Amino acid sequence: MIRRKSFGILLVMAVVAMAAGAKAQGMQSSVSSSQSSGSSGFSGAAAPAGGLFSGSVPTQPVSGVLPLSLQDAIDRGLKQNLGLLLSNSDIHSAAGQRWQQLAAILPHVSASPYIDVSQVNLAEFGFSFSAPGFTIPSIVGPFSYFDARANLSDSVFDWSAINNTHAASERLSAARHTYQDARDLVVLAVGYAYLQTIASEARVDTVQAQVDTAQALYNQAADQVSAGTSPQIDELRAQVELKTRQQQLIAAKNDVEIQKLSLARTIGLAAGQQFNLTDKSPYSPFEGMTVDEALKRAYASRSDFQADMADVRAAEYAKRAAEAERYPTLAVTADYGVAGRHPSTNSHGVFDFRGTLNIPIFQGGKVHGDEAVADAQLQQSRDRLENLRGQIDADVRTALLNIQSAQDQVSVAQSNIALAQQTLAQARDRFSAGVTNTVEVVQAEEAVASANENYISSLYSYNYAKISLARALGTAETGVKEFFK
Repeated sequence: MIRRKSFGILLVMAVVAMAAGAKAQGMQSSVSSSQSSGSSGFSGAAAPAGGLFSGSVPTQPVSGVLPLSLQDAIDRGLKQNLGLLLSNSDIHSAAGQRWQQLAAILPHVSASPYIDVSQVNLAEFGFSFSAPGFTIPSIVGPFSYFDARANLSDSVFDWSAINNTHAASERLSAARHTYQDARDLVVLAVGYAYLQTIASEARVDTVQAQVDTAQALYNQAADQVSAGTSPQIDELRAQVELKTRQQQLIAAKNDVEIQKLSLARTIGLAAGQQFNLTDKSPYSPFEGMTVDEALKRAYASRSDFQADMADVRAAEYAKRAAEAERYPTLAVTADYGVAGRHPSTNSHGVFDFRGTLNIPIFQGGKVHGDEAVADAQLQQSRDRLENLRGQIDADVRTALLNIQSAQDQVSVAQSNIALAQQTLAQARDRFSAGVTNTVEVVQAEEAVASANENYISSLYSYNYAKISLARALGTAETGVKEFFK
């Protein structure tokens, strides 16, 4: 009866262990799939303000209005941006998977002492014996015994498990490089949002100046109409121009608030946190860099390139592991302890040592299937690496071309603003003298507005091209300090 109860307890424990193992396996596959889906956010040339990198984990609010420079925004983004936080979690997941692979080649030590008290009913098993003058009792016991020993198991040689461990180490290295690449992407996303906000604020300033100019023109036209020196159409035309500029000012102010919300989400500011940008229009000349020099720096520094090379090495180890499934494996098990009827009496040392050589003969095509899968994954990793090599070349060349073009546009836009303002001043003088009507003045105001917009756009393009180059070189964090002195 006691033995049956013991057997029932062992059966329940085995079922619980199997359920726990199945649950753990399901959780592991879930983590792996989420890691796989999350990693795609960190590779390639993603939109600078899209996906995971446009979100963040907000911090606690700060009283008052927070001054925020470009470097301050980047520092906050590198602490609170969602894409970077998830990438850091991927490192811990890859480290855990590496330990799972190491467990297959490291020794396992356990202890399983037990003591048993039993009584057996032989009739339960259909055994009965009786003879004249001699009877075997049907009840045996109670009797007791115990066994206490330490168990050791170790895989002495398993080439497949060894290669799988190397592959896991390379995946961990890839996760670390991906994290560094995520930092560059955060700098790119924060720089994009910050520069967009600067440009929006600059548009508010220029549109406000245009509103003031249009108001002065309207007042002047109204005075001349009242004096009878100008027709009513001049006053109406000036009034239409004033209302148009006022509408543009309302839209420009709204754009600023929206851009500030986007920037706050990217760098993790608290909801409703008030802040002001301290870097209004950063401009510094770009020191020339040859394409060959830039490419050399990029291939040596780009973390996503290093991560893809680690992925290739991991796939190579995985292929070797699949091929090694055909090789024999050697394992040893050993235990040592004491056993007897009672722990204090009739006990003696016991031990057991066993070496097992497992020789695969036929595994139903499993090895062939594993090799085919590993070979396909290796080819995919190599293709992704070569694609990224070409993408880095294109990123560097594009950024250098954009910098040169935007720098020239900034120079032209600066001179164009001066010319447009001179034209507007002369047109207003001609209108005051009665030589022309408000049509010429309105056209001059449109030219000034266009010149200002071209300058703002070219300055934004120039600064963003510099951040893009820093990202293309794989040195975004230090590149911002280098390019925005």
